[in-house]
Amino acid sequence: MIKKPEVLCKKLGLVFNDPQLFTVAITHRSAGSNNNERLEFLGDSILGFVVAQKLYELFPSASEGVLSRLRASLVNQSSLAELARKHHLGDYLLLGSGELKSGGFRRDSILSDAVEAIIGALYNDQGMDVCQQWILQLFAEKLKNLSLDNWQKDPKTQLQELMQSRKIELPDYTLMTMSGLAHEQMFKVKCTTPLTVESCIGVGNSRKKAEQSAAELMLELLNKDSK
Repeated sequence: MIKKPEVLCKKLGLVFNDPQLFTVAITHRSAGSNNNERLEFLGDSILGFVVAQKLYELFPSASEGVLSRLRASLVNQSSLAELARKHHLGDYLLLGSGELKSGGFRRDSILSDAVEAIIGALYNDQGMDVCQQWILQLFAEKLKNLSLDNWQKDPKTQLQELMQSRKIELPDYTLMTMSGLAHEQMFKVKCTTPLTVESCIGVGNSRKKAEQSAAELMLELLNKDSK
């Protein structure tokens, strides 16, 4: 039996002026046309902004690339689904009969979308300040555990360590082209890994820089795929 939305709302420390907004936020599209897809779209943008702003404040010396990777480590499907499970969101989701039977309340994509939809609903109900406070409270532990030690490593090292941690064959870097005069050559390198069928192509004025560029693009691709 699906538990009442107002119970979850209270557990999350929220009080809605319009309780129906919260109900819509936990309603999957399989349950009807009045679902959380639009709120999820809104919440996704708000969440990205709030986390980006907080990281900007927390790590004043971090480069744009490092900040982007830090944000991607927090704002992705797995991370949001983990938070959803922590608060037992699956017990309250309103799903169609097909999704209920197939265990949709356990699916990462549905759980993470619901978290973003709640953020969108809270913004619509009470504005940015209240929404921001709740997001930072929700992510407090994850933000506290962040460190620049690993994220300041160069992209090739990060990608290699990621492969090693998963006991997967190391990335392959293939020189595709080398063009230009001796003092202004441009290198194009392709990076492939067993984690994705897609390859990434990096460009630089040395082979090393092209490989770093390709590795960084691959890390971004893998982070995006995990959302």
